[in-house]
Amino acid sequence: MLAKCELCPHRCKVNRENGEIGRCKAGASVKLALASKHAFEEPCISGKNGSGTVFFSNCNLGCVFCQNYKISSGGFGKEISIDALAKIFLKEQSFGVHNINLVSPTIYVPQIIEALKIAKQSGLKIPIVYNSSGYERKETIKELEGYVDIYLPDFKYMEDELGEKYSNVREYSKYAKESILEMINQVGEPQFEDGILQKGVVIRHLVLPNHIKNSMKVLEWIKKNLDGKVIVSLMAQYFPTGNVLGTDINRKLTKREYEKITNYLYELEFKYGYVQELENHEEQYVPDFNLDNID
Repeated sequence: MLAKCELCPHRCKVNRENGEIGRCKAGASVKLALASKHAFEEPCISGKNGSGTVFFSNCNLGCVFCQNYKISSGGFGKEISIDALAKIFLKEQSFGVHNINLVSPTIYVPQIIEALKIAKQSGLKIPIVYNSSGYERKETIKELEGYVDIYLPDFKYMEDELGEKYSNVREYSKYAKESILEMINQVGEPQFEDGILQKGVVIRHLVLPNHIKNSMKVLEWIKKNLDGKVIVSLMAQYFPTGNVLGTDINRKLTKREYEKITNYLYELEFKYGYVQELENHEEQYVPDFNLDNID
């Protein structure tokens, strides 16, 4: 899969095994920036014991507003072996976390699958969370069947022109829809144990300033096609960062904007969902990428 890389919709077809680099800038080795117990995911993911997050470096998107730009576009991180990745999964499990949370894993799917095989043979038992941008190929998602228990995709844009403008990707909505449907096909409707999600799909949507209509369209599609099959998570933690200077999203959400979209969410009456509170210090959700627990 790495010799002619078509893991994501860009389908660069570069030979990563021979050192060629595509859009995502990832090579043959896995690159990590942080492995830690994380308490800021949705309540059904973090619970009381936290989520064992593993942050992968590099990304197949180019979001100008990325809050993790240090590792996504900056490439900060450390290259490790597949065996080392398997050991990290097991180490995270030893901390008593509810799950292993793979953050931005798309470009490392083949290596992750091999690491999960090794880790499961050595006693990895907790659910695996695939936490992604939503810009996926359904063919790649199919490769993960049996390895992933919980899918946690973004659904950033229904208006594809915004995907081109802010994330430098084409046909975002098409690929998000196709991949999410495949995710549901694999893991089914949400299943809980003591309030903690064991299987299912949680769709996140980060509301952008000046683009409430886009958010409404995303919610409408989910309601029409997926209600009762997924958990919706509406997020307010946007703040200007990265390369947003000079754009129309170079500010935080206003209270009025967020009230408008949250009121619309309640009008749609989703079966399952979360609404993040609008706060003054959204920066608290950005991890300190310090290579902790990466050996």
